[in-house]
This record gives sequence, structure tokens and C-alpha cells, in this order.
Amino acid sequence: MSAQLGANFAAVHSAVQQFNRRKSGILLVGVALAAVTLGGCMAATVALIGSDPADPSVKVAGVGYRSTIAPYTSLRPTAPAPWRQQNERVTPAPKSGQQEREQ
Repeated sequence: MSAQLGANFAAVHSAVQQFNRRKSGILLVGVALAAVTLGGCMAATVALIGSDPADPSVKVAGVGYRSTIAPYTSLRPTAPAPWRQQNERVTPAPKSGQQEREQ
């Protein structure tokens, strides 16, 4: 009984593989045919509006230069400065009407 079941499985498996090969071959031919057919339906290329970009005599905007490292400042280690002076340098100015606190 198990031999017959194995033979049936092998036969069905073989038939399914052949069917899938045919189906995939037909699908491949269909996709290729559709690509060739639709390729002929593409719109014709249009001429460029304005001057030809390959023409070296055409006037173009000037080229400017901006350095990518212009705002760079060195951040190498330095000797420590008094912390109170550093804080006073970066502290915002007091608003008018407010008194500065003395410590």
C-alpha cells in the first residue's frame, strides 16, 4: 500500500512540475510580448526648450565659491580660565527694570 502511495505522489509531483514549467514559460513569453508591444507605444522624445546644454558657446550663470570650512575655529585644549569670567562672558544681559543680584 505504501509503495502505491509513493508512486501516486511521484506521478502527481511530476505532473505538477511539468504544468508549472509550461505555465511559467507562457508567462515569460507573455511578459516579453507585452514589453515589446508597449515599447512601441512610447511617446516620441521632445526637443529641449531653450539652448542645447552641450553647446559651449551658451551663456550660463557664473560659478561662485563658498568654503565648506570657513566658520571653523580651532578647539584644541587650552589652559583653564577662571570660571566666573567665562560665565559672565556668555550670560545674557539683564532686562531693563530688573536689578542685578550681587553675591
